[in-house]
Amino acid sequence: MSNERFYISTPIYYPSDRLHIGHAYTTVVADSLARWHKFAGREVLFVTGSDEHGQKIERIAKAKGVQPQEYVDAIVSTFKQLWKRLNVDYDDFVRTTEPRHHKAVQTVFQKIYEKGDIYKSKYKGWYCTPCETFWVENKLHEGNCPDCGRPVELVEEESYFFKISKYANRLLKHIEENPGFIRPEARKNEMVNFIKSGLEDLCVSRTTFDWGIPVPTNEDHVIYVWFDALTNYLTAAGYPDDQGRLAKWWPADVHLVGKEIMRFHTIIWPIILMALDLPLPKTVFGHGWLLFDNDKMSKSKGNVVDPNLLIDEFGVDPIRYFLMREISFGQDGNFSRRALIERTNADLANDLGNLLNRTLAMLNKYFDGVVPEPQDKTELDLEYAKAAGEVGTAVDDYLKNLQLNEALAKIWQLVGRANKYLDQRAPWALAKDESAQGQLATVMYNVVETLRIVALLVKSFLPDTGAKIWAQLGIAESLAEQVLADTAFGKLKPGTVTQKGDPIFPRIEEKDEEPEVEAKEEPKEVKPAAEEKKPEPKQAEPTEGLISIDDFLKCELVVGEVLAAEPVKGADRLLKLQVDVGSDKRQIVAGIALHYKPEELVGRRIIVVKNLKPAKLRGELSQGMLLAASTPDGKLELVSVSDNMPAGSRVK
Repeated sequence: MSNERFYISTPIYYPSDRLHIGHAYTTVVADSLARWHKFAGREVLFVTGSDEHGQKIERIAKAKGVQPQEYVDAIVSTFKQLWKRLNVDYDDFVRTTEPRHHKAVQTVFQKIYEKGDIYKSKYKGWYCTPCETFWVENKLHEGNCPDCGRPVELVEEESYFFKISKYANRLLKHIEENPGFIRPEARKNEMVNFIKSGLEDLCVSRTTFDWGIPVPTNEDHVIYVWFDALTNYLTAAGYPDDQGRLAKWWPADVHLVGKEIMRFHTIIWPIILMALDLPLPKTVFGHGWLLFDNDKMSKSKGNVVDPNLLIDEFGVDPIRYFLMREISFGQDGNFSRRALIERTNADLANDLGNLLNRTLAMLNKYFDGVVPEPQDKTELDLEYAKAAGEVGTAVDDYLKNLQLNEALAKIWQLVGRANKYLDQRAPWALAKDESAQGQLATVMYNVVETLRIVALLVKSFLPDTGAKIWAQLGIAESLAEQVLADTAFGKLKPGTVTQKGDPIFPRIEEKDEEPEVEAKEEPKEVKPAAEEKKPEPKQAEPTEGLISIDDFLKCELVVGEVLAAEPVKGADRLLKLQVDVGSDKRQIVAGIALHYKPEELVGRRIIVVKNLKPAKLRGELSQGMLLAASTPDGKLELVSVSDNMPAGSRVK
């Protein structure tokens, strides 16, 4: 076991209602990172929980005719049920109603009070109960909460205040000296601007309700819910009683939060820690929102998506994969059922599932399902094996830097390369040549070994998928005991008897959500024979040139990054491009030489038809097509996207 350790947390979720797919996104990402670091040999603490106090909870419970504790107990149980269904394997679940947390919060409050950084005064100002947030008037947006847009209430009461303004310059200095503290960069800029606009001392107690943790020296006050909630990260680390555990785990490596609560985690929380003379977390990462039809999901808008229903329909791993692969980590992403189906069919069914099926089918046909000893090796075989064995280290490097999309793209690049390798080496042709049986053995070993590596690489993200691949490969060793070093190429034992099973990802056939209804004709008027006229021929609806949605979906459009470009010899209109399409690298020949110089294209993100049948142009293989727009006078311009879109992103 490595001496390295990794402490990652999600926000603790507010039990005002059941969780939606946006909460699932945060927690699945954190779970995958925690699983990976354990796989890489690091000791891991993964913490999530529930934020159960506050005026909002007290009001909801009263409206339902139950005590607040009874209400939160019921809702929090649904949190834990959902995490179990999503294969979220947390190490600690902190409830703010637990005695250990009460002690931690009161200790934090008392220490800062004794230091002179908390004082008692009177508060008169605006409060957003849904967000449990205080606002000064000049921060309101048209009189409403600037975060959620809902009305605020004028509050006047005796309160305790925390001198956060005292620490503003110290916090700015820390942000400047630790560029990885707030990520991504856009969130850091927002927080720096907020601090520089001026920090008001923070009201940290309430007296108008009592559902909260009492102020230790004055039980007429309850501690402000955000001061209470943020302390959970110390509670999980053993504060205040277990100093050995605290020394081991604090500071946290990553607080993973939604961008709407960055201000609490990058201003209030670090200042609390500064006042306690404790180190600050290494990174607070504010990911984007998961949108529904390009609008933020909100219970009040009624546009939330229940992850339980998605699990019932699609299973767990397609949901986990979609959330992590479809959305550029740190940016907003859009959820739709169609996008989920397309991503599942393309990446999981077509690429990974098909690779497993075709490989084991050929192994059964040529070697009775038994992994052969590799024998005759070509240069291509050696290059392929070397590249496959290096993927694990590359993925680890990406994930240590929180580059989640790049890590998954790297794994699927290996899957794509394995499919391409099979096509290049054509084991079905080698099988017909008695002199090529050694090569056939090598090819089949290499691809089965790749599947073993892929099972290890994906098990942190898609736990069920990793286990299913492992079972079909028939490997005796426990999957749970495998570590990152086991992704080195060549560890598969010849003689292993595989166990081909059902497809791990059957293709999803999407049904029309609004089936057409056959219209009934109105009764026709019956006229006398003398008045009868020949019916005019019914004009058919124009259909020429139209395609169905099914035809369109056959085209797999992806973002490609141009890696290199050069002219095609003897062809003044053609350029030969090397393009990264996420799963692999392609050579594409395009008739754009009269419009672009090769050096203008390198680094550009373009749109590629990925599944076009390969063709040869002037003797050069072309494995796709670029999209371009042209004017009547012949001017041509490539369709492109910003650098924010990683190679391999689906275009829909």
